[in-house]
Amino acid sequence: MSELFTYRTAEEVAAESTHNDNPFGLVYSGAITENVPGKVNIIPISYMLDGLKLVANVYVPAGYDKGADKKYAGIVVAHPNGGVKEQVAGLYAQKLAEAGYVTLAFDAAYQGHSGGTPRNTDKPAHRIEDIHRACDIIRVFPGVDPERVGVLGICGGGGYTIKAAQTDKRFKAVATLSMFNTGVVRRNGFLDSATATIQQRLREACEARELELSGKEVRYTANMCEMPESEADKLPYDLYRDGYYYYGKTHAHPCSSFAYTVSSNVDLMSFDAVQGSELINVPLLMIAGKSADTLYMTEHVFAAATGTDDKELFLVPGATHIETYYVPEYVEQITGKLVDFFGKKL
Repeated sequence: MSELFTYRTAEEVAAESTHNDNPFGLVYSGAITENVPGKVNIIPISYMLDGLKLVANVYVPAGYDKGADKKYAGIVVAHPNGGVKEQVAGLYAQKLAEAGYVTLAFDAAYQGHSGGTPRNTDKPAHRIEDIHRACDIIRVFPGVDPERVGVLGICGGGGYTIKAAQTDKRFKAVATLSMFNTGVVRRNGFLDSATATIQQRLREACEARELELSGKEVRYTANMCEMPESEADKLPYDLYRDGYYYYGKTHAHPCSSFAYTVSSNVDLMSFDAVQGSELINVPLLMIAGKSADTLYMTEHVFAAATGTDDKELFLVPGATHIETYYVPEYVEQITGKLVDFFGKKL
């Protein structure tokens, strides 16, 4: 079954990693800088999905031996909206590999270094299928026990993970971090701040779709990271203020962008991660910052996930949404909770 994926060469990876000195292009603190025998290593791979080439980094634990009798539990990690595998998804993939798991952090189709045009298309069906495909791949990765596979979804990747896990029973344990219910926010605005313009924005999305189909133009939403700091500091929500600095300054990556195709809203506005959450019948851990202004989204899904009695809502005191991505004390707490959860459930 290994023919489902291909090992990428160092030259391929290096060609995509010219933005910094890290050979894998990783932008998070404490990132692996080289593969050293006996330590956590990164194995870059690619695989196909609906005619598109997707790329991923597989993190393997110290002493990994694909030929040994020992089988490893595997965890798929889905990145946030606007994010790429080299940011927070890579950080937690590495942390979990340090705890003994084989983890797979991938770039969503149409995003990052994965294929697909128009670039930064963000349609729920694509993102959900990305997660199903990542499960296909990690289950056949050498050394992984296919019956011990879990998933961690972060931010928008968390919302799509909730939806994917509703029907994908190959995932034996499901975790989210700072879950973001993308469709509801695209429709209603953050904290229901844009309900008055729903129909107008749907018309604009349909117009954008028609322009794409005719080959005339691809329209994008505004990229928040391009605004001046003085404007960013005035943004009304922690999510966007902190996100501006994380994605635009401290953890910037050239393939990461808050802009997405306007036409995506045709699909996004009917998406709601809450719907169908009762279908999740495996252990569920939902983590969020106690001070996050996105916490309500996690709480809504958690309450709706009535199909499992084995569920926990873990709040990180003092943390906002974006701070769970990188602040050392929060990352340490979150990692500890994830390791404990997957250790018991996988």
